[in-house]
Amino acid sequence: MTKVYLPGETKEQRKLRKRKEKQSKLLQVDEIINIPSSIVSDTNYVCCLKWGNKYSAEYVNKLYSMVSRNLTIPHQFVCFTDDNTGLDKNIKIYNLPNLPVLGWWFKVWFLSDELPFTGTLLFLDLDLIVFRNIDNLFSYKPDNDFIIIRDFNRFTRSNYNKMNSSVFRIKIGSLKDVYQKFNGDITHWTKRLHGDQDFMFKEIHNHIFWPDEWIQSYKWEMRARHDLALINGKRNFRAPGIPVILDETSIAVFHGNPDIHDCVDEWPKNNWG
Repeated sequence: MTKVYLPGETKEQRKLRKRKEKQSKLLQVDEIINIPSSIVSDTNYVCCLKWGNKYSAEYVNKLYSMVSRNLTIPHQFVCFTDDNTGLDKNIKIYNLPNLPVLGWWFKVWFLSDELPFTGTLLFLDLDLIVFRNIDNLFSYKPDNDFIIIRDFNRFTRSNYNKMNSSVFRIKIGSLKDVYQKFNGDITHWTKRLHGDQDFMFKEIHNHIFWPDEWIQSYKWEMRARHDLALINGKRNFRAPGIPVILDETSIAVFHGNPDIHDCVDEWPKNNWG
């Protein structure tokens, strides 16, 4: 095969040009199929997980919009999913890893060092509303490897110390040994425990909790649990109400039912998206 040189181009210059052309092609392919050609440099990432059909693309797009408005720290918003249909073009999309798990169990993978980037990752569930600035979720205790919610059962038990994985921050790769333990016997863990946060609670011992006031349960802390009832086969509030919002709170979590789009209150309708 004859090598083609540009006018006046030396051998070394041609090698450099061909190398740049190859890198450019790789980047173009990466943009199309949403798979990284290499590990990207350290930065801040806001990450979500969309698996199956429990939550639509609307939930991802609205989370992206809320984060964009309420996070001023430089970051990239990424979504790991098995179906990117309808996702905002500004969201960086990656395929879910090939693991024999379902739903929330994929979250354990974020403890690994197998992610296609390095840096600091803030994981957010899809069923939450970000309604105030969340810069503090990156600036709080920056030397800690893992920060997570103290589970919302805290509202009845003040000393409750289990985890809720709706919002957590991790230095990517810092807990790879914990993930390797999970990956070594996935069937054992997924049969023995209810979910990802139970595994995290059992195996992560160097964590700290977010201040309770920053991230609140909508149905238990911002509203009242006794106002819930089964309505047409789904749990919802008996009547529309107004949540109690602390000055420090920036995220409302809609764990369980009602889902955000089903909630009878006006506040979710006015603050979601």
